[in-house]
Amino acid sequence: MRIHELKPAPGSRTNRKRVGRGIGSGLGKTAGKGHKGQKARSGGVKGPHFEGGQTPLQRRLPKRGFTNIFQKVYAEVNLEDLNRFAPGTVVTPQLLQESGLVKKLNDGVKVLGNGEIKHALTVQAHGFSKSAAAKIEEAGGKVEVI
Repeated sequence: MRIHELKPAPGSRTNRKRVGRGIGSGLGKTAGKGHKGQKARSGGVKGPHFEGGQTPLQRRLPKRGFTNIFQKVYAEVNLEDLNRFAPGTVVTPQLLQESGLVKKLNDGVKVLGNGEIKHALTVQAHGFSKSAAAKIEEAGGKVEVI
């Protein structure tokens, strides 16, 4: 095979449909859109949620509650996950992010009391649950709120 013999696979390249180019083309006059009606007009096809003029479902359903735009979103870490750090380590939010325990810091880090901590650590975070703070101090560590 030579480079001048290359050609696309049969059926992979087709000419585009040229509509509205005279009666003889087979797609002249109404250009394949039929006579009148919504779909014959320019821009006439409505979006996927259009219900033929009936009030759309999204407007018929009741709306409840609201979203607090000032809400704080904390990255959460469980106590059992802190056991991977060596005894005496100062655990900061940046260290948690580098180690992969936290993907995104958001508004800060909160330590939750799920699991047990096996050795003393100094944990710096933006928030602690009561049980988490108690367990860290019980293990001989320190809790520092940033």
